[in-house]
Amino acid sequence: MSDIALSMQGLQIALPEWSDRKLAVAGVSLDIRQKEILCIVGESGSGKSMMGKAILGLLPGPHVRAVGGKILFEGRDLFGLSQDDMRAIRGRRIAMIFQEPMTALNPLMKVGQQIDEVLEIHTKLTPPQRRGKVLELIRDVHLPEPERMIESYPHQLSGGQRQRVVIAMALALDPALIIADEPTTALDVTTQAQILHLIKELQRAHGTAVLFITHDFGVVAEIADRVAVMRHGEVVEQGPADEVLGAPKADYTKALIAAVPGLKPRLRRADAASNVLLRVVDLEKTYRTSSGFFGGAGREVKAAKKISLELKRESSLALVGESGSGKTTLARCIIGLESVDSGLIELDGERISGRTRAELRPYRKHVQMVFQDPYASLNPRQRVGEIIGLGPMLNGVSREQAIAEARELLRLVGLKPDAVDRYPHEFSGGQRQRIGIARALAVKPKLIVADEPVSALDVSVQKQVLELLNDLRKSFGLSMLFITHDLRVAATVCEEIAIMQRGEIVERGPTAEIFAAPSHPYTRSLFDAVPGREWISGLG
Repeated sequence: MSDIALSMQGLQIALPEWSDRKLAVAGVSLDIRQKEILCIVGESGSGKSMMGKAILGLLPGPHVRAVGGKILFEGRDLFGLSQDDMRAIRGRRIAMIFQEPMTALNPLMKVGQQIDEVLEIHTKLTPPQRRGKVLELIRDVHLPEPERMIESYPHQLSGGQRQRVVIAMALALDPALIIADEPTTALDVTTQAQILHLIKELQRAHGTAVLFITHDFGVVAEIADRVAVMRHGEVVEQGPADEVLGAPKADYTKALIAAVPGLKPRLRRADAASNVLLRVVDLEKTYRTSSGFFGGAGREVKAAKKISLELKRESSLALVGESGSGKTTLARCIIGLESVDSGLIELDGERISGRTRAELRPYRKHVQMVFQDPYASLNPRQRVGEIIGLGPMLNGVSREQAIAEARELLRLVGLKPDAVDRYPHEFSGGQRQRIGIARALAVKPKLIVADEPVSALDVSVQKQVLELLNDLRKSFGLSMLFITHDLRVAATVCEEIAIMQRGEIVERGPTAEIFAAPSHPYTRSLFDAVPGREWISGLG
């Protein structure tokens, strides 16, 4: 018998007429073998997710549709099946783990009911039998307190717990193939490590074939048996994971691997300034929620607890921590978007904490922020020149001069000056982030606060933006507070690092020293959780 779980032969998927190319997937032929994990790796627009949706018949037609080739599964071409036949295959024989578990789960149903629904539709188990199976699945994905868990709603669970529920749903019917579409991208690094380990453990236990879609070569090194690299709808290289990662043949694969952030720490500059630009002393911030309509106790969350740090002029400090660690709250307090409960924030020797919005206005131009999401942080109704020039114009610069300066800033961040006349939707994610950086630089700040500025970007674009930030920091004499959950990114751009956990800085010092000998258990856990750490360390 063949060991092929699914075979794609000459698959072609058409894009709408107004797209930048005719085919999302251009004649791809791939086999997914039984009991293996095949990783499809590529950047946004490579066609990898479209391929996964085509297998399940979930393409957003009529404009995006399969126009050629076959997808053979258990002796049948999936393109030739009726809607009823495809519904019978979905979930039962082929299951999917989606990228964002919150959108994959019904917020109005308890998670136990959602897993039970899969069993009710596809099996003849009795209600007591189904309940027993649901509890068994919850235990298989290592969720605590199964009886309590199945009575919980999705919003009551963490991101990692929700993703485990989605995995339990995918495994409910022992499918022959699971498609995992970027299932760890939205998760913190330690949760990501747990989910990757879980998928591999369950895949081995159930003997399931897994098509794992990702853009992260660290994840590939951690989990893949075989790898296929996609670019512009075509497979440019495929083979065993060790061969593709250790000796890539295609130039594109080599370029992607070269762009992977390493774990070689950035060294402190010998000519670094000694005077302090930013000083934070004993900063505290607590969020309080009211009891709401139905009574009950309100909640208190201490987002920042007695935080103290210093940032020297023309230097960079990384704040590293997982979601909920308080790093973004600290940044918002520094930039004046949040008031502090107590403590001191000084910029260039002057106290900026405790001031009113009107009193803070003269200091706004000295501290600028680059936001995480380049799609949401730019006004879609304004032209790029107006977006960049608004800050200078509010500070008294004429419109003509502000637009002229915007043209020059666009050139400095690697875009054409005529981009001033275009709208944000006309640019890619990486280009929009460059526009956001140009906007931050327009008022000639002393300090840039960058909040996860590359987490939404592909690896090659991420590398370009990090290099750009580093070059601009040198040429403009900037200091930078860089917020990230990724130690690899921190090592690339920052000479100093502060590790945050539950509102506290648990470790701080030169990046090289912390990378050489992390002292706090939480810091060590972050290093241990870096996907593909051994492979990345070997990249040099």
